[in-house]
Amino acid sequence: MNKETSDAIKKKITLEIADYIEKYMNKPGITTKWGKPLMGFADASSPYILALKEVVGPGHQTPADILEDASIVIAYYVPFTTELAETNVEYGRLASPEWALAYEETNTMFGHLNSHLIEFLENMGYRAAVSKEATKFSRETLKSNWSHRHLAYAAGLGTFGLNNMLITKSGCCGRYSTVATNLDVIPDSPLKEELCLYKKDGSCKVCMENCPVAALSTSEYDRRQCYSLLRENAQIYTEFGSSYQDDTEESNAINGSQVCGKCVTASPCAFWQ
Repeated sequence: MNKETSDAIKKKITLEIADYIEKYMNKPGITTKWGKPLMGFADASSPYILALKEVVGPGHQTPADILEDASIVIAYYVPFTTELAETNVEYGRLASPEWALAYEETNTMFGHLNSHLIEFLENMGYRAAVSKEATKFSRETLKSNWSHRHLAYAAGLGTFGLNNMLITKSGCCGRYSTVATNLDVIPDSPLKEELCLYKKDGSCKVCMENCPVAALSTSEYDRRQCYSLLRENAQIYTEFGSSYQDDTEESNAINGSQVCGKCVTASPCAFWQ
């Protein structure tokens, strides 16, 4: 496929996703507002993606595990608004209720959007699927067997920051989702430009300083310290849903919104331009 045709298909899909999000947030009862999504198209068989079984864990799925002839992983980033971020900054140690609600509404929206995207791709003559592992994680390893952020990195959407988040050119104050497909387009490549200021020139540690439980440092990410605060918030925010579950038989016993966001809402990279 030539680049012109590939770009036209990518643009068509990008516009469809943006249009869906615009219509969704205008539905009655939806509180959250989202910004313009960013799109990336990763090579489903790239060495980076195939190595995720080593980077993340042996249980991490490959695109071929969910769609036999997968050629592309469509990754998209949906930013929150500065107004939402401010509520989380001003609330103190715990996440703001607005932040917890936005987290759950976004996860729900992704479920509907991905179903719509699969149908949209099928109407174009392609196949697509989402991983059932994307809404689960292991309480033993505190990792998911389908990492949206790593796949989004492979799709060229951003680079990993000191805060363990993927920083895009629109920031890191938002959420990611992915769909595997046999789409015939030219894949994007990972970014070469470093977007984390600390990793770039050592000039920033704001996310580390903002973490209420000291889970971040220049040498490591303490995911268990981070998770302790997520669970603390989940015990408070039980009214918005519990859309991210673990992979154990006790998953139904985990209720509430496991959120925080302090490392992304008051950092220079929150809405990076």
